[in-house]
Amino acid sequence: MEKYVKKPVVIKAVQLIDTECSIIECSEFIEGIKLKDFFKKHKKECSYFIFETRRFGGLIINTLEGDMRASFGDYIIEGVNGEHYACKPDIFEKTYEKVKK
Repeated sequence: MEKYVKKPVVIKAVQLIDTECSIIECSEFIEGIKLKDFFKKHKKECSYFIFETRRFGGLIINTLEGDMRASFGDYIIEGVNGEHYACKPDIFEKTYEKVKK
């Protein structure tokens, strides 16, 4: 048996919290599109989207392994191939540290 160490990789991540701003930011991060401009013009759709996200308790992310729920408090991570997935806060904090500018 050989031992290996995980290569250091800088990732992008955002934490999903129960605010309108965070829900939109996380949705934009996952989808790679700007939703703010669309929602400014379509306030009814924005309100419904925010309501449904809160009712559901988070967002659904299409991952390489299938659909995954990102609950409020979870971090949404962009992987090395541009894929997205959710990570519980305790695991995130044990695994990652913020890059110093």
